[in-house]
Amino acid sequence: MSVPTNVPSITLNDGVVIPQLGFGVWQVGADEIVPAVATALEAGYRHLDTAAAYGNEDGVGKAIAESGIAREELFVTTKLWNSDHKADDARRAIETSLEKLGLDHLDLYLIHWPATVKYGDAYIEAWDSMQQFKAEGLVRSIGVSNFVQQHLDKLQGTTPSVNQIEVHPTFQQRELRELNTSRGITTEVYTPLGTQSQPGDITLPEVTALAEAVGKTPAQVVLRWHLQQGLVVFPKSVTPTRISENFDVFDFELSDDQMAVLNGLDRGFRQGADPVTAGF
Repeated sequence: MSVPTNVPSITLNDGVVIPQLGFGVWQVGADEIVPAVATALEAGYRHLDTAAAYGNEDGVGKAIAESGIAREELFVTTKLWNSDHKADDARRAIETSLEKLGLDHLDLYLIHWPATVKYGDAYIEAWDSMQQFKAEGLVRSIGVSNFVQQHLDKLQGTTPSVNQIEVHPTFQQRELRELNTSRGITTEVYTPLGTQSQPGDITLPEVTALAEAVGKTPAQVVLRWHLQQGLVVFPKSVTPTRISENFDVFDFELSDDQMAVLNGLDRGFRQGADPVTAGF
């Protein structure tokens, strides 16, 4: 798969190549999803991250179909929802996602949450199904999202290629990221700007001062911080100017000292649900 030349890529543990910067569509509604994805594709994004639970896979599929971009130029991720961890449900779920997206295969399929509070260890059965889907060619690469060590330890067979977790300057999850790396698992990042709880990490004075120093927006500075750490990141916006700005992060680098400033902002401030206690 080729990607725009200015977007770095990472080779996953199964040999699949993933663009390091993508476009996320969490909380993008039905009336905004098609134009938002279309704008992202026009800006140069080729990596799209959605999920069954987002309720917008059909809109993502419509934007892909209307774009005229060849399938092999795109990297499309979606996720298996918690209520579909049993084998029959997982089979139905991936078939539904493929139909809504208008695709014959996914590039990456993730278990969205371990969901142990409500569904116990059903995620282990889901992982068996994911491996089967890969063997059948329905998906090129398989991974997980919101897994911590106790969940990763119980998986059998194929090692996940990806673990998608919350990371931003005030919640860096370094220990979990180091665990991922030690097992050959690539870390993907959601809520990269720390804006799930407003106003977000991009309003911190340390971030705004760095942005002024390098002549970029606070969001661009934080995205660059993620990229320079080797993380896969996908900001979300429905505003065309911000979609383009978030893609314009390849013409500058943060110095070691500037990286250290952002590294020093970790406060353990989780904005989303805790994977161990989440009850959905």
